[in-house]
Amino acid sequence: MNEHLNTIVSAIVICLASFAVTAYAAPPAAAPDRDGIDGRWSDRTKLTGQAEAPDGGPLLWYRGPAGVWEEALPIGNGRLGAMVFGGVADERLQLNEDTLWDGYKRDPSNPDSLKALPEIRRLLFEGKNREAVDLAGRTMMGKPSGVLAYQSLGELLIECPGIPEASNYRRTLDLRTGVATVSYQFGGASFSREIFASAPAGVIVARFTCDQPKRLDLRMTLKRQRDATCTADAADPHAIVLKGRIQRQDDQKRERGLRFAAKVLAVADGGKVSNTGGVLTVSGANSVTLLIDGATDYRGGDPVKLCSEHLNRAAKQSFKSILAAHVEDYRSLFGRVSLDLGSAGPDAEKLPTNERLARIRQGNADPGLEATYFQFGRYLLMSSSRPGQMPANLQGLWAWQMNPPWNADYHLNINLQMNYWLAEPCNLSECQLPLFDLMDGLVKPGERTAKVQYGARGWVAHHLTDAWGFTAPADGPWGIWPVGGAWLALHPYEHYLFTGDKDFLAKRAWPLMKGAARFMLDFLVEAPAGTPVAGKLVTNPSHSPENSFILPNGQRHVFTYGATMDLMIVHELLKNCIEASKILNTDAAFRTECEKALARLAPVRISPATGRIMEWIEDYKEAEPQHRHTSHMFGLHPGTMITTATPDLLAAARKVLEGRGDGGTGWSLAWKINFWARLHDGDHAHILLMNLLKDKTLPNLFDNHPPFQIDGNFGATAAIAEMLLQSHVRAGDSWELNLLAALPKAWLAGKVTGLRARGGFTVDIAWKDGQLTEARITSKAGGPVRVRSAGRKAEFKTTAGQVLVLDGELKAK
Repeated sequence: MNEHLNTIVSAIVICLASFAVTAYAAPPAAAPDRDGIDGRWSDRTKLTGQAEAPDGGPLLWYRGPAGVWEEALPIGNGRLGAMVFGGVADERLQLNEDTLWDGYKRDPSNPDSLKALPEIRRLLFEGKNREAVDLAGRTMMGKPSGVLAYQSLGELLIECPGIPEASNYRRTLDLRTGVATVSYQFGGASFSREIFASAPAGVIVARFTCDQPKRLDLRMTLKRQRDATCTADAADPHAIVLKGRIQRQDDQKRERGLRFAAKVLAVADGGKVSNTGGVLTVSGANSVTLLIDGATDYRGGDPVKLCSEHLNRAAKQSFKSILAAHVEDYRSLFGRVSLDLGSAGPDAEKLPTNERLARIRQGNADPGLEATYFQFGRYLLMSSSRPGQMPANLQGLWAWQMNPPWNADYHLNINLQMNYWLAEPCNLSECQLPLFDLMDGLVKPGERTAKVQYGARGWVAHHLTDAWGFTAPADGPWGIWPVGGAWLALHPYEHYLFTGDKDFLAKRAWPLMKGAARFMLDFLVEAPAGTPVAGKLVTNPSHSPENSFILPNGQRHVFTYGATMDLMIVHELLKNCIEASKILNTDAAFRTECEKALARLAPVRISPATGRIMEWIEDYKEAEPQHRHTSHMFGLHPGTMITTATPDLLAAARKVLEGRGDGGTGWSLAWKINFWARLHDGDHAHILLMNLLKDKTLPNLFDNHPPFQIDGNFGATAAIAEMLLQSHVRAGDSWELNLLAALPKAWLAGKVTGLRARGGFTVDIAWKDGQLTEARITSKAGGPVRVRSAGRKAEFKTTAGQVLVLDGELKAK
């Protein structure tokens, strides 16, 4: 993702601001505080005693409330999300709704680009990079040249008066059920809360209970930093409503911002509910269930009415029925995969999550926490990306600011794609459908940008987009990278390879792939005489996101032609289109066009000086030898260009990774773990996983770029799956399943169930003393398969629905 100097400075300011603000002041006695919002929270309650560790797992748990947003626990149902702070006297739920984006739909395509493009290409081919950058910056940027932010919906602030201290406090997030809990004791009574985001009910539910009658007293209000007010619901004295509109005008000064609302309905058992001035009060209740919803007019409809409809429907159900439906729906996804990597011992297993992280930072092993981290990644995708909703953005679903870092947008030069690397192998295939919906929405504006800016067929997207279908170059010349759509187009084909859904391939994947490939075919140009790849097809302009190189004259640049990552992405896309065309028996003429272009594509080159894969078309000096992006390794992962079938490239890729080092931002480390897994070096992959947990993981297990970005969670989860099972290599007509392909010594014994492999296979693996003991392979569609493990290999023919059980020698039982 882009980190030009100005962006870096802005992000640092935002990050520091979230920690430097004054701690949240205690609410006045009359009502919860309704003033400013910040990233900190102060609970006034004094805590005593130590709660025991909860039973079972995987789960996250703590002995104190969250002090900052990065310690709160996330819940979500794809559309609604909340961060649960878990305060005793002062609870806070920070709310999000997936469509609440600043901005509006517009056409940013720049017609000046097409006129300048031939000259920009000539300048780059002639090595006049500075002149090319200057011209491109004036002529190719979108109008406007950027996107606006995904925003927080607001905050539900809940005061529990009369509780100055509590004992045996415990805060948990149970990954088996998707329910966050808070429990404590006060005045001889035990209090508890259960908070979850229900997909079946379509609302967030917060249940407050006490084991003694009439002990629950709550005061609550909704607030937002700007553009909204909270009032009593005129139609229901048991509800409060926050409503507003993002203040955004178009060039004609017309209001274009989204309308939004949040609503809370209190259902109390016993006691009294009152509503004054937007403050909802519950007194003397036995239990209280809060039903919470949010909505915008992004998809149409009045947000307040939408909230009321959802809440009224949910209010007709009992809490037990809502919870049961939620758990059933949740487990239908989460329960598909289990992972046991061993244990650090009972003493470590009983520690709170933050203390287990601290032990890892001190150099202690904790395979149980690694397994929890893996399942937490699956949980986050389930919670932030459900069919029919928006895809997970840079922060998934959770953002507390009006202007989150990098707008919490959809960055296409790795971040959005990394969000979905885990979807197929980790058995959450349908959670990737929102990505395809977003891509469908990019086609029409992307076709406009392709035609206006490049005179090309097909559709294009550059290095970022948003909820409104932005497809033009953004931010600066480094944003003139028209390969984002081509990379996205690899995902629907991967979905087909894992599921075998030929109908999906024909109706959804193929149109997206063909449109992206059409653009690339028109965008590719022949390198002229005198260049290193004369006569070959290259991209121009191009850059290797977001890295820079040094020319022989000492100038530092990002703009070039034929960057290696571009060539690898185009290679993968054209290869996939050729395969898909044959599978569907369609578009023979287009297939021939792809085959001809693929044959003429400039090759990936190895530096004679360093033995590494070259990042650019020439062997330029690197400005940042350990840059966070390792884009020219795309062919190793997620691509399939570099395998054991290409030993020279494989060796050169290893040298690149050795040179890049074992540090980096959170998402960068996650990508490197995948690289080392593809190199079958499990111990090196595990070193980087430990570095990620030690240095780039926040107390709530969120990835820390810094600041928080969710792609590191998703990328590392995919990497753990990649260490255990790989299926990207074909052996003739068979997919090759490589079991325990990069097993580290740290995972001496364990078991995983439910991983998915290309070819429509589901795989369970058990191992002991670092060796395979049993594998169960379920074939969805039937067909041949090759199984490999620890130097052994075996081939089998399967039928649809067959379960193949193998021993450690790969012999069928």
